Amino acid sequence: MDGWYVDDRCTNCDVARQFAPGLIDEAGGKSRILRPPRDEAENRRLHAAVFACPTRSIRPASGRPDRALDPFPLPLDDNVLICGHNSPRTAGANSYLLRRPSGTAMMVDTPRWSRDLARRCTASGPVTDVLLTHRDHAAHGRRYADHFGARLWIHEGDLDAAPDADQVIRGLEPVEIGPGVTAHPLPGHTRGSVLYLADDRYCFSGDSVYWSRTTGDLEVAESVTWYSIEELAASLARTAGRLRFEWVLPGHGDRRRLDADEMSRRLHLLTERVRLLRPQPVDFTAVRW
Repeated sequence: MDGWYVDDRCTNCDVARQFAPGLIDEAGGKSRILRPPRDEAENRRLHAAVFACPTRSIRPASGRPDRALDPFPLPLDDNVLICGHNSPRTAGANSYLLRRPSGTAMMVDTPRWSRDLARRCTASGPVTDVLLTHRDHAAHGRRYADHFGARLWIHEGDLDAAPDADQVIRGLEPVEIGPGVTAHPLPGHTRGSVLYLADDRYCFSGDSVYWSRTTGDLEVAESVTWYSIEELAASLARTAGRLRFEWVLPGHGDRRRLDADEMSRRLHLLTERVRLLRPQPVDFTAVRW
């Protein structure tokens, strides 16, 4: 489309479509360019998709995007930035920076390794902790933690994916890991899945819960549940009443901000829906982005 194209490495992970809705959509199980950007704002949105895509499949005619238009880490809210540069080694998961009042930051899950991106992540203060939501997103955790001089966190249920973690979350009860930041164990997607709640405003949900543009609601990826959908139902039933947040910030699927009361209502309705689900074969094509 006017020189822009999606190459055949696309895995339909949805990342590019999150950053450039109206410019990129899905067809035949792949992303496709709908039209070229009409103004500078759209050009920047398309370049955000370029630099987030884990397979680097979004391409201009030259094949070489303008690195001056790499926006990452990109602010989503006053205290949260999205890192972009999603990694094929984490199945293209989103990762985030959480700024703290002390002037430090925490990284939630990790982008692909990049020394330049790591430098930009510390531009406003040191990163003290790298918080892994589960095993699927552990690939670059140690490298970023070592680069930052940060602590690496994971739950004991997924410890074999990061056996050199500095901090191990154990059991099923919430754990305060810093002022205003709590880890809530949520086994289901994997045995050691965790979501991190910050300031009663931000919920970093890993692959446990996401916002679906298709349904316009909170959803779970029931067709990509590696451990147990019944355990996920029990986890949500145990945890939903403890959570209050405005932002859902997942590893896969879209993010969304709603009033905290409305988000709570939707989370409780999701909990009831998940209670009725039963195990099914893993099928990536069935996820409702």
